[in-house]
Amino acid sequence: MAIIISSSSSFSFSFLILFCVWLFGSCLALESKESISHHQHHNTHTLQLNSLFPASTCNPSSTVDNKDATLKVVHKHGPCSPHQAKTNHTQILQQDEYRVNSIRSRLSDKTADATISRGGRGSNTRAKKDATTLPAKSGAVVGSGNYIVTVGLGTPKNDLSLIFDTGSDITWTQCQPCAKSCYDQKETIYDPSKSSTYSNVSCTSAECTLLKSATGNSPACSSGTSTCIYGIQYGDQSFSVGYFGKETLTLSSSAVIDNVLFGCGQNNQGLFGGSAGLLGLGRNKLSIIEQTAQKYNRYFSYCLPSTASKTGYLTLGNGGSASNSVKYTPLSTISGGASFYALQVLAISVGGKKLPISASLFQTAGTIIDSGTVITRLPPTAYGAMSSEFKKQMSSLGYPTAPALSILDTCYDLSKYKSVTIPKIGFFFGGGTTVDLDATGILYASKISQVCLAFAGNGDDGDVAIFGNVQQKTLQVVYDIGGGRIGFGTRGC
Repeated sequence: MAIIISSSSSFSFSFLILFCVWLFGSCLALESKESISHHQHHNTHTLQLNSLFPASTCNPSSTVDNKDATLKVVHKHGPCSPHQAKTNHTQILQQDEYRVNSIRSRLSDKTADATISRGGRGSNTRAKKDATTLPAKSGAVVGSGNYIVTVGLGTPKNDLSLIFDTGSDITWTQCQPCAKSCYDQKETIYDPSKSSTYSNVSCTSAECTLLKSATGNSPACSSGTSTCIYGIQYGDQSFSVGYFGKETLTLSSSAVIDNVLFGCGQNNQGLFGGSAGLLGLGRNKLSIIEQTAQKYNRYFSYCLPSTASKTGYLTLGNGGSASNSVKYTPLSTISGGASFYALQVLAISVGGKKLPISASLFQTAGTIIDSGTVITRLPPTAYGAMSSEFKKQMSSLGYPTAPALSILDTCYDLSKYKSVTIPKIGFFFGGGTTVDLDATGILYASKISQVCLAFAGNGDDGDVAIFGNVQQKTLQVVYDIGGGRIGFGTRGC
């Protein structure tokens, strides 16, 4: 029996086939567009531009750890700071360059040892002259000292705001009677004569001999009291010289540490932004981390706030404070820099695309993580690849460029925008750990018409790379020194 198909049925059948082909193609195109959209969303940040600038009032973080050995971290150039230091971006970046140069000098071992002379011998002026001689440049570093914490020193305690610094070892503060010079600070200058727990360190003690490795200078000895004299000078020519002593350090009412070794500065000059001194968190035996090793097991963590109008924290000890999001990478050392915390960088991605650079590039001089360096420094080969890819992706998004800001040469004029979409940047560390930077950790904004990629290239691929504090914003950074690892967690503060 023959099957007869009418012309109208043939037309309907053909139409049905064509419709199915069109529908299938449309579905594929839609799926492709959704895939591209998802890829772009997954590899970009969208942020409100006002999130890059501090508000006029302080907005403390609600995620700050309340454990007993936790200190509030504030940016000295913001409304949360007791100092309200005026922001000068050119000066901040210049100070940052001083710091980086000092780190390079320290690691290249080009710094000659210096001995601090004790000054004159006149009986009436001996105390003043013992602590007034400027030490030779030690290669130590302080830079712009962006982040400060408040601690109590002495009995009864004096509350003092100190720059906290993982790249420095010795802790010091200005002391009365300021025998030679003290710069202006906001709080009352600590007076050891009014503390019942202060004591001098003898220049014949083992503690005094540790100063050379911590400061780069051989200590001196007071001719009148046989007190150990320390001296440290920073890359920008700021310095502190004075007596080496022991005192009670109060972090909170339940975290009081006796007999902490510190510098009691009698001759202090420099750009410390109104802070009372420095809290050294390096790996030397004189750092606060090593001095509290029995109590806190060489373990500390911090979170740096996203802007100067928010707060972060610094916590000594573990107590289960690390969040589940923390991923760890092995802690290593770097040649000539035993006090620094070194990391192994393997690769970097921009907008989900790994840069075409060899992992061996970062092994030449190594990489350190540093709370005191503002802008991350990369080998010029790596920075060139990063800048090129970032520019390419920002150009595809239509953002106009802007002039360079000091050491930052990849800048944009975003004055016509309220929100922007930028490529994500990821760091691949040893141990299989990948860290995606927060959006505020990618850009450095001096003003809305000059927003820059917050990275800079070193002068040579043989210079040490530095993972700076802008890139650490909002991350919970965990230093488990006893466990030989450093961790990074998202949304720390």
